Amino acid sequence: MDTSPAPAQSLLAQGVAAPQHGPRPLPLFLNILWRETEGDPELRKRAFVGLRRYQQAKRPAPPPAPASMVQVGSARLLRYGVENGRAPVVFVPSLINPPQVLDLSERRSLLRHMAAAGHDAWLVDWGAPLAGDRAMGLEGHVTDRLLPLIAALPRPPIIVGYCLGGTLAMGAAMLRPVQAVATIASPWRFDGFADADRQEISALWRGAKPMCDRLGYVPMEVLQSGFWAMDPARTIRKFAVFADAAPGSDGERAFMAVEDWANGGPPLTFAAGRDLFDDLYAGNASGQGRWTVGGQTVDPQALTCPTLSIRSTTDRIVPATASAELATDWQLKLGHVGMVVGGQARETLWLPLSQWLSSHGG
Repeated sequence: MDTSPAPAQSLLAQGVAAPQHGPRPLPLFLNILWRETEGDPELRKRAFVGLRRYQQAKRPAPPPAPASMVQVGSARLLRYGVENGRAPVVFVPSLINPPQVLDLSERRSLLRHMAAAGHDAWLVDWGAPLAGDRAMGLEGHVTDRLLPLIAALPRPPIIVGYCLGGTLAMGAAMLRPVQAVATIASPWRFDGFADADRQEISALWRGAKPMCDRLGYVPMEVLQSGFWAMDPARTIRKFAVFADAAPGSDGERAFMAVEDWANGGPPLTFAAGRDLFDDLYAGNASGQGRWTVGGQTVDPQALTCPTLSIRSTTDRIVPATASAELATDWQLKLGHVGMVVGGQARETLWLPLSQWLSSHGG
């Protein structure tokens, strides 16, 4: 286990992705904006005003950083709670975008809420891939990153995975005893995605794969362009709406925080991108019972611990039909990001999830 940070070795440190206040990639965003507002000059004007405002706005200071307790390669385990004799609760974010969506701000932080509620809450920060990580696929992120992090805890944890993090969490639970597993908007049955979305993502990957292979990683810009393709009209209209947000309002701060998160993040390793797009999106390996981790076929129905699936009927990124059906199933009516950071997240997801964790030893 490597416990020393290695920021100088990361792909980000080599100049792969520079931070910017603006949609990434900006030229593609502008192309979408121009296309989606054709024939609607007022919408075009408001979208440009919103974009300029977003790019130029001052950002509030981030919340205090939690302690980094364990590091394995580029991945770290951050502690929000304290030892209290209960099972640790490890939150596993997606590999796509930074983990900050689960700790977005002082008022919109699932992790800080859980710590305040008495849970010994931890967050996985995958970090940026190291130069030699190009061959580490989704399986490697479980066996060589997530499981060693969990092994450092004093007792078996409850694992809560968000988006692709939930998919990886189920893989970890197949190989190591855990108290319980909960997934939030986590893809599993990829044939549950709309055919048009799968075709769009497939075409995007076919075009980007040769370049990504040469680079050894999948830039964030490739992933972001896939999200935009799913709902280009909403991608533009939200900036037009932001143009009229009250200065200094919670809505203004929330929009900037979410957009900064959505446009940030390190690249995926090439192998992880290949696994995601070829084996899962195109091949539906998990949904067909063909995805293996550490020599074990990952079967959510075979997990003997308590399991919970939280999905949403209005999720555009991971439709409810694409999520795994676990022992307990909650269906919400909130967006993919809104369910964890939106105005209704506390009452709709945070509070009931906290109660579920408590009832299973957390």
